[in-house]
Amino acid sequence: MLGIDVSKATLATTLLDGADDRPRWRLVVPNTPAGVRTLLERTPPACPWVLEPTGLYSGPVARQGQAAGRTVLVAPPRRAKAFLSSVHPRAKTDRLDSEGLARYARAVALRPYPVKAEAMEALDQLLAARRGLSQSLARLRQQRGALPAAAEALGGAIADLAARLAALDRRIAAQRDAALPAARALTTVPGIGPVTAAAVASCLEQKRFDHPDRFVAYVGLDVRVRDSGARRGRRALSKQGDAELRRLLYLCAQANLRARDPHNPFKAQYERERAKGLSSTAALNAVARKLARTCWSLHRHGAAYDPDRVHRQPTTPRIPTTLDLHP
Repeated sequence: MLGIDVSKATLATTLLDGADDRPRWRLVVPNTPAGVRTLLERTPPACPWVLEPTGLYSGPVARQGQAAGRTVLVAPPRRAKAFLSSVHPRAKTDRLDSEGLARYARAVALRPYPVKAEAMEALDQLLAARRGLSQSLARLRQQRGALPAAAEALGGAIADLAARLAALDRRIAAQRDAALPAARALTTVPGIGPVTAAAVASCLEQKRFDHPDRFVAYVGLDVRVRDSGARRGRRALSKQGDAELRRLLYLCAQANLRARDPHNPFKAQYERERAKGLSSTAALNAVARKLARTCWSLHRHGAAYDPDRVHRQPTTPRIPTTLDLHP
């Protein structure tokens, strides 16, 4: 097993011997195509590679390894970090991390590293850029209200960012149709716009959740339960996972409140949740949760949106929404 600790400039590696589980050799190579070729030459063809996902730094390594016919595994960062801390609690170096990743892969069954297609990678980069622009635009609008003396200067920046955001949304819609034609079905769900459809479809396509509750837990819309004995703790969202997807789905839930369709099932759900005594925020979170499940169903089964089926329960057994559901 070859453990690879990926950084921007280098790849720190450790090859564990299959017989006695001891390091056979350690090597640091540049994080370049030439460095990866060195690893391909040094490691046996049947030796799996394991590395953590670090975006632009680990993706090319995994892609080049898989293209050469190697098995490349992905180590979940949070769980791998906990394992590394237990193995080496008093020290953390790139060399120790690479050895720890190899030992982690020997102890736990890991999934293949998900390498994105070029069209999908382009879509995800556009979505990431949009998230940054959207956050900057929100901050500037807040500052304009709090700093009236600077309102004129901030107004120009806000107008420019808003125009760039609109242009980026058009690029995202075009790239979505090229990378994820099935995402168009999600735009038929009330409240789901082209940007949210692209973000949700990209996540569902890459993660391949086998149950809607897993997707709900991934975006942090699952309810955290804290009970002990006779004490019933406060229910609250776990807010784990993808915060941007959670924000987009919440905004989609708000959009349903403005719907004029009297048969909108999500608006009707909001009214039912409020009648139960839930706050407006809690009711909107419940609607966002149902939107997430609906999108999962459409994507998983390739079905068309049917408002009469929104509140039907899945036929498969319900999976508990705990923190362990986060991939």
